[in-house]
Order: sequence, then structure tokens, then C-alpha cells
Amino acid sequence: MRSGEVPSVDIPHGTLVLSRVVDGVGVALDAAFERSLTGYAVVTPQAALLLDDAECVLTFESGVPVLAYHLASDAGGTDALTAFPAGGPCRVELFTLPAEALATAHETPDLRVPPGAPAEHLAGDEALADRCRERAPDREDDAGTDPLAAFLADEERIAAIQEEAQAEAARRAEEWGLDDHLSE
Repeated sequence: MRSGEVPSVDIPHGTLVLSRVVDGVGVALDAAFERSLTGYAVVTPQAALLLDDAECVLTFESGVPVLAYHLASDAGGTDALTAFPAGGPCRVELFTLPAEALATAHETPDLRVPPGAPAEHLAGDEALADRCRERAPDREDDAGTDPLAAFLADEERIAAIQEEAQAEAARRAEEWGLDDHLSE
């Protein structure tokens, strides 16, 4: 893979604006945020500088992360963030692209990440994560990109699970002769 190309994701080659080795992914995320980058970053961990397939690609709109893709695992979204070894130095390349060039990729739900997720998962930087969330445009689908957030937002489903668990506990208590010890 040539640097700047993104396999399995339809993103055209952008214009290189930064290429260097940095202390950690947080430096790359902060650079993209400060530049209000619309484009993408190719991040390679130090341990794999000679292995192109260890790279992670992150796209941005106005400096806010939108999607993530990890080449070695072919994982997208938050799974890509989990697959990427976040600690230590890495090579980062930032590329600019017009927003229209990213539109199709940004509509791919399996690749999308919540705005603060890369800063939290890859850099442990809550302040940067908060700044990204504040700058991010309100999107109805953002809750759907994080399975845990989507689950927690579904109050009816949580209530149904709680009712089912209570019924199961009551059934087992009766089965074991402990139903006199349960309080409603």
C-alpha cells in the first residue's frame, strides 16, 4: 500500500499537509483538530513502521473524527480503535480533501465513530474528546454508531431485560425454596 491510500474504504488520495513521527496518537488527533482538518490521517504505530497493514485511517470533518478503519484487522468504527495499539510513538500523515470527497465513506455506519472516541480510546485525552464533541455537528445517527450508547438509550429494552431478570430470579427462588425470602 502506498502511503495515503485507503484500501477497503473509498477515499481518494488527498493533499499531504503533515508527515512526521510523533510521541503518540494524541498529537496527531490534536493536530487535526487544531487545523480543523477535513480529510484523513494515516497513523502507523512505531512497532510496525515497516508494516503498512498495521496502519489506522481516521477521517475528519473540521477537525472532528468521523470514521476509523484498521487495515490489519479490516475493522471499522470503534472496533478499529480497539484493534490499534494506541501507546507510544507513531508516524502520522495528515491529508486534506474536500468534504464532498468523503461524503460516501462518512455515510458508512460500520466505519463511523463517535466524535470523542478516538481521543478517549487512542490517546486517553478526555479534554480533546470533549472539544471534539463540542465542535461536532449534532447528528441523529451518532448514538447509533456506539452500540453501548444505543443500547443505554433504549429504555424500553432495558426495562424488558430488568423484568425478565426479576421473573427469572423469582422462578429460581421458588425452585430452590427461597421464595419466602424475596421481597417485592
